[in-house]
Amino acid sequence: MKRTLGLLLITVMVSVSSTFAQNYKFGHINSSELLSIMPDRDSAMLELQNYSQMLQQEIEALQIEYQNKVAAYQEKEQTYSDLVRESKLKEIQEMQGRMQEFQMTAQQDYQQKEAELFQPIMDEAQNAIEKVAKANGFTYVFDLSAGGLVYFSEESVDILPLVKKELGIE
Repeated sequence: MKRTLGLLLITVMVSVSSTFAQNYKFGHINSSELLSIMPDRDSAMLELQNYSQMLQQEIEALQIEYQNKVAAYQEKEQTYSDLVRESKLKEIQEMQGRMQEFQMTAQQDYQQKEAELFQPIMDEAQNAIEKVAKANGFTYVFDLSAGGLVYFSEESVDILPLVKKELGIE
């Protein structure tokens, strides 16, 4: 009786574990490749490049103004009284500080603009991946571009073609 019950228990456990193993469906995608072919990516890149150029022009204008102040100071330094010399040096130092502050703010603004432009594209890609994964019964979808996946089986399905179809990308 115990032996029969033990065999029955082992049989049930094997069948349950094989049933669980068969219920998992694995997929993979290279999200970097997907993002590189997203339709709105090129316009976002162009807008970001234009924004970057505008910031760079402002930085260059500040640098030119700073260099002109330094050159004017150096040219007339000998003619200034101590009070004027101190005042001019303070002006130059303040301008240098404003320039550094502008560069830091410009870098933060650039990153904010980049996030603002690319977040909707990344959200659209993520939504399409999730929709395809749910529609096709995938338990896990691994991102190959993340670099954390060491191995994937031939049974893992590349869902990039399905996601491209979902997004209407050829």
